[in-house]
Amino acid sequence: MTIADLPWWITLPAGLLLIVGALLTLVGSIGMLRLSHFYARMHPPSMGNTLGTGCVLLASMLISSGLASRPVIHEILITVFIVTTSPMTAMLLMRAAVHRSGARAQRQLVMRQD
Repeated sequence: MTIADLPWWITLPAGLLLIVGALLTLVGSIGMLRLSHFYARMHPPSMGNTLGTGCVLLASMLISSGLASRPVIHEILITVFIVTTSPMTAMLLMRAAVHRSGARAQRQLVMRQD
């Protein structure tokens, strides 16, 4: 079976998932550019990355399963890693920024006391 031979009930949801994934990733990228504060900028790319990649991987699973005429679930492992690591990375970056801003505020306080 080739891609041209795929039935409509596979290509339609896969196409919609690809469009939704692309839009989510675009919205996350625009959010990162438009928001001014670091903490506000962390959320849109994290969500866009996680949800957008999830939609693209679901579309890939549908098309691969249709081409192989059997369930193909290799992408589930990729999805688990992305869904797990992306929010954790965002949280670690935010905690580092909080720690850094706290240390900076403490240095300024010490300078004012001297």
